[in-house]
Amino acid sequence: MAKIIMKTPLVEMDGDEMTRILWRWIKDILIEPYVDLKTEYYDLGLEYREKTKDQVTIDSAEATKKYGVAVKCATITPNAARVEEYDLSEMWKSPNGTIRAILDGTVFREPIVVKGINPFVRSWKKPISIARHAYGDVYKNTEMKTKGAGKAEIVFTDKDGNETRQTIHDFTDDGIIMGMHNTKKSIESFARACFNYALDKKQDLWFATKDTISKIYDHSFKDIFQEIYDAEYDDKFKEANIEYFYTLIDDAVARVVRSEGGFIWACKNYDGDVMSDMIASAFGSLAMMTSVLVSPEGYYEYEAAHGTVQRHYYNHLKGQETSTNSVATIFAWTGALRKRGELDEIPELCTFADKLEKACCDTIEEGVMTKDLAALSELENKKIVNAKEFLLEIQKRLDQMI
Repeated sequence: MAKIIMKTPLVEMDGDEMTRILWRWIKDILIEPYVDLKTEYYDLGLEYREKTKDQVTIDSAEATKKYGVAVKCATITPNAARVEEYDLSEMWKSPNGTIRAILDGTVFREPIVVKGINPFVRSWKKPISIARHAYGDVYKNTEMKTKGAGKAEIVFTDKDGNETRQTIHDFTDDGIIMGMHNTKKSIESFARACFNYALDKKQDLWFATKDTISKIYDHSFKDIFQEIYDAEYDDKFKEANIEYFYTLIDDAVARVVRSEGGFIWACKNYDGDVMSDMIASAFGSLAMMTSVLVSPEGYYEYEAAHGTVQRHYYNHLKGQETSTNSVATIFAWTGALRKRGELDEIPELCTFADKLEKACCDTIEEGVMTKDLAALSELENKKIVNAKEFLLEIQKRLDQMI
């Protein structure tokens, strides 16, 4: 069959370790035989980030603004061990955090539900979407170690040179300090993105912070959400017969595990990072979680919500077979291709993305799956396959549909 022709390139952000291997296989087996793939390529592997002093990450985000749609492989956020392992000149920031800050978007994550894999929380009947604020907090923090006694202060200097000071702590011995920030504009964008997403999905929206402890920082999130909801979304939510409500983050956790699902849970940046992994694991697997960053201007960046699968990568380097789950990475590609098709009015591209997703789910529901899913699936007569075999099994079903 003739390949589907694309009009506008996707921004392609390559990544690290085992997911980088899967990235290439997915393109070779499931995309390029069917699509005349056009991408503007950026290598976000840690070695090239080091070579460019992380400029490549910034360039990839700016390219996303130019082309509107990006697809990203999982990448390493280095810690002290990674600095030594890769001989880095510095501990580079999270690529995801850098891209989110530049695009000022909101991350929406939702589990991929298949028959035979039931949530660990028995009350959950429907997927739970996590809306994660994609700017600030610990991902753009400033931190330092202190030696000996001394006073730590927050200092704000306005444009006229006037200073406002507040003591953080009077140290009597060694300590550590961290400064975080956010902006009103970014919080407003986050709120509107969440409200619009809830209206699109016609689902209730929950928002949770810890305003009883953080009486200025977290309380500002709460107030901005409520002000925007009252002014712009109250009537729309009533018309759609959906609800918005705020609660404390600890109360939200208790409510979530007693719920049946089927709603959107909005979280600040770090809370969303942690809770999306919890939701993914409780529904089955971190490799079964979609993730898309949406900016206020309508830029989209699709990625898998999991890490680089380091252990499998080292086994792969030894020539050993791995049974690595590639579903979330495949869905990152399908999400980006579908959005490109929508924006460029290429219905064939949207249909291809739908069929590839269905081929993934059909493969698992017919009992062919990677090792991590086999441990969770309640299906009988399961067949465990390695990473490349899984992609070839998906290709068989995709060819039947096409």
